[in-house]
Amino acid sequence: MQPTTSGTYRVLDDPRGEWLLVDRETTETIAATGGDLAAGNLIDATVEWDDGDARLHDFEVIAGTRLHFRREVTDLFEVARELCRSARAQDEGVIGETTYDTDNRPNGAVYVFAEQSGARDVWDELRTGAIPLEPLIDRLGDFSPEPYEIFVLDPVDEPFVVVYLVPDPESVLAETVRETYL
Repeated sequence: MQPTTSGTYRVLDDPRGEWLLVDRETTETIAATGGDLAAGNLIDATVEWDDGDARLHDFEVIAGTRLHFRREVTDLFEVARELCRSARAQDEGVIGETTYDTDNRPNGAVYVFAEQSGARDVWDELRTGAIPLEPLIDRLGDFSPEPYEIFVLDPVDEPFVVVYLVPDPESVLAETVRETYL
């Protein structure tokens, strides 16, 4: 019998061509192969090990959330630029704000994370699950159920990483962000 573990995981892309499964409760990660998934999906899964290699044995997609990571982003949108300036002025490591549509209805949440001095790479730590996105996703879940579209942007001209959570992946906002940055 093969060793297995089961749980609820957020799926991230693994640079080795596998999936990186982030446990929703513990934030521990498992690099696993198999499955027709997309980065950002929330899954209930059983992972099986065979000779030290983890493979998705059985899974169900609970939410089709999509995650996009982009480096060297230019022409950052105004709310994000303003948050970067505010974070610098207030000497804050992380700051966030709700965004609104033209009818003044909430349509997303944007957070900026200050780049850390030294060897830390905040964008990469978000991409690999070392800095968990779940607290931000959970906060959005208080207002709207998944699926979401999430953009993690590393701008060229700002010392911050931007995380933009859009609750409606079919919205004009999500489409605009995709067309602008992806």
